[in-house]
Amino acid sequence: MHGAALGAALGATASLVHAQGVTINFTCGSTEQAEHCQRAAEEWAQQTGNRANLISMPNSSTEQLALYQQLLGSQASDIDVILTDTTWPGILGDHLHDLHQLLPGDITSGQFETVIANNTIDGELKAMPLYTDASLLYYREDLLEKYDRPVPRTWDEMTDTAAYIQQREREEGNRGIWGFVFQGRAYEGLTCNLLEWVVSEGGGLFLDQDGQVDVDNPATRRALERAHGWIDTISPRGTLSYVEEQSRGVFQSGNAVFMRNWPYVWSLTQSEGSPVRGKVGVAPVPSGSSGRHVSTLGGWSLAVSRYSRHPKEAAELVAYLTRRENQKYRAINLSYLPSYVDLFEDPEVLEAAPFIGTMRGPVEQAVARPASLVKTLYPRYSNAIFDRTHRVLTNEASIDEALETLNRDMLRIARRGFE
Repeated sequence: MHGAALGAALGATASLVHAQGVTINFTCGSTEQAEHCQRAAEEWAQQTGNRANLISMPNSSTEQLALYQQLLGSQASDIDVILTDTTWPGILGDHLHDLHQLLPGDITSGQFETVIANNTIDGELKAMPLYTDASLLYYREDLLEKYDRPVPRTWDEMTDTAAYIQQREREEGNRGIWGFVFQGRAYEGLTCNLLEWVVSEGGGLFLDQDGQVDVDNPATRRALERAHGWIDTISPRGTLSYVEEQSRGVFQSGNAVFMRNWPYVWSLTQSEGSPVRGKVGVAPVPSGSSGRHVSTLGGWSLAVSRYSRHPKEAAELVAYLTRRENQKYRAINLSYLPSYVDLFEDPEVLEAAPFIGTMRGPVEQAVARPASLVKTLYPRYSNAIFDRTHRVLTNEASIDEALETLNRDMLRIARRGFE
C-alpha cells in the first residue's frame, strides 16, 4: 500500500471475485454510477475469468486527483483503471497508457470528435469516454408559462426574465424564490462558468495555442460585470459557496427560476417526490453579444495506469465499461450524455430523457478547457481563474484589480508552460 489515503480507499473495496484470471482494481465515480460499473464489471469478470475490485474514492474530485497524482507519481501499481475528469488526461497523461496500443480496431468509431480530441494528448488516446457532458440552462416551465415569458436565448434576456418572475412571485408571497443559481464557489466549476460567459461574449480561453495571454479584454469585462450584478439581485449570496449539488438543491426545491448545471440533474428533478417534477425545461446555455451559445465540455472517462501489472486486461475492462450498450443504460437511467453520436436519436433514450435529443449540437460545439495544452500546469491555471473571479463576485477585488492580477498570473504560468 502507498499512504494512509490509499489504505482507506482499498479498505472500502467492493470485491467482484472470480476463481481464475488476474485482478483488476478500478475506480468509477459516484454511488449511482459505481453501482452500474460494478454490475458491468461483474459481467466482464464472468465472461473473461478475471476478477475486478471496485475501489471507493473520495467524493471530492480535487481529493481524487491529488490521490491519483500521489500514486502515479510514485509509480504505484495498486490501481489499474482510473476514472478521469475532463481535464485529467492532460494533467496525468504521462502516467497513462495509449489505448490505441492496447485495444484492437477503431475503438473511437461513432463517438464525438470533440470528446475524443479532448482525451488525445500528443497523438495518444489516454482515456475512453464513460459518458460526456455539456452544460445547459434549466428553467421552470410552469413559471415562464404563468408570466407569458419565452425561454431566454441571451444572458440579458435571462437576467431580465429572472428579475421579473422573482419580483412577481415574491409579491404573491413566494418570498424564498430567486431568479438564477449557478456554481459560484472558488473551484473548477466557477472556471467552467466564466469560460462560458467570456466565450459567449466573443472572448477566448485566456491562453492561445502559441501561449499568448489575453485576459484583460472587453469580453472578459462584460462577462464579469454581468455576473457581479447577479449577486444579491437575482442570485442569492449563498451562490458564492455553491457547487453543482447546492445549486440543484435550491432549484429542485422550487426556489429558483433558472439554473446552470449538467445533464445528470434532469433525472433527479423528475424523480418521485421532486417538488418540480413535470415543471422543468432545458435549453442551451444563453449566448452573449457574440450570439454564440457556449457549453463547457465535461464528462468522465476511464484510463489505464502505465504502472498496471495487467495493462491488456485493464484496457479490456475499460472497453467493456465504456461500450455503447453501457452508455445507453446510463443515458436511460441516469440521464448521462453518451459519447456515441447515434444514441442521441435512440428512441429508448429519448423516451426516458427527451432533452438528450437536443444536446447533440451543444456537445459537438462544446468548449474544452485547455488542459491538453498546459497539461500539468492546468490546476494552477484554473486556480488563478476561479480565485480572481470569485474575488470579483464577493467584492474582495474590483474587476480592474482582478484582471491585472490574473494577467500577471497567466503570464507566469504561460512562461513555464512554453519554455
